[in-house]
Amino acid sequence: MSIGQRIKISRRAEGLSLRDLEARIDNRVTAQAISKYERGESIPSSGVLIALANAFGVSVDYLASDSEVAVEAVDFRRKRLTGKREEAQVEARVLDLLERYLSVEEILGLPTVAQDMPRDAPWPVLHDLIEVEQAALGVRTHWGLGLDPIPDLVEILEERGVKVLSMPLANIDGLTARARREDRNIASVIVVNRKDWGERQRFTVAHELGHMVLDVAQKLDDEKAAHRFAGAFLMPADTLRAEVGKHRSSIGWSELFDLKGMFGVSVQALTYRCKDLGIFANPLFSRLFNEFSRRGWRSPPYREPWAMDSEEPRRFQRLCFRALAEGAISESRAAELLGKSPRDLVRLMDEPPGTEAVSAIT
Repeated sequence: MSIGQRIKISRRAEGLSLRDLEARIDNRVTAQAISKYERGESIPSSGVLIALANAFGVSVDYLASDSEVAVEAVDFRRKRLTGKREEAQVEARVLDLLERYLSVEEILGLPTVAQDMPRDAPWPVLHDLIEVEQAALGVRTHWGLGLDPIPDLVEILEERGVKVLSMPLANIDGLTARARREDRNIASVIVVNRKDWGERQRFTVAHELGHMVLDVAQKLDDEKAAHRFAGAFLMPADTLRAEVGKHRSSIGWSELFDLKGMFGVSVQALTYRCKDLGIFANPLFSRLFNEFSRRGWRSPPYREPWAMDSEEPRRFQRLCFRALAEGAISESRAAELLGKSPRDLVRLMDEPPGTEAVSAIT
């Protein structure tokens, strides 16, 4: 990646227009000059490069480095971004996070882990969303998960070559992306909204996995198919029926929330899944959702009682600490990769988990 591309990505990640950036660097150069940098028509002087690095909160070495990382495609789960500027900002931020992730893999000499998907993927969904059930079971079987509830979904995906990133998102729950390096493997990526509660994040991750493994016919709704996949993947039909029964006309709060904890999903997702499987008839489903609405659980921030903690992606952080311990990178480089200050990095390394809020990438 050229200096110009890196300037453009950093500017978009900050949500700045060309004129905004001109003002942020105290009019050291014009917006037109910055545009020429981004197009590769000229190169900033060392003084301007320092000013730009300070404006973005990155090092000069970062702006001047030459990386082969590129985002091939970004697919937003929900088309609720407010405009092109917000979309560009999110894409740029994703690319920045991905580049740091792939950089530490390169430093350690690790290949980008190939996505471990079943041979049958992507599964065709041609006639009915019931066909999605087989895809969810197929992925579980290929990954050796059986039919038990999944304790740590993010860890499972990262072990199978799907990179999971957590970042604040304004109007979407998650997105998928593919990143490539020249002549190297493609990295499959899921990004989840850091602001969501743990059970909502888990459902988003499973939903985005559905988009990766399903080939949905145009006559069907691919969002509904991905939702059905998420429910089937997190709550296998046989396991749920064994716990809840085949047909229910009523259910109590205590049982609902015990099941929420068991499967790591919201009571709303659990209720939808029971309706899909015919366990809950329409009257019970309607009564429950009316009550969910009355209690405010169907409106932002969608928080239910017994909200789960987030499943933070850990692999990138572990690789940074390994590179630092092996002397492959300096403390300042590790801090930059992790998006931390040197002081926060030391605290993160020295204090046990639970004594502060630990996040893999900020």
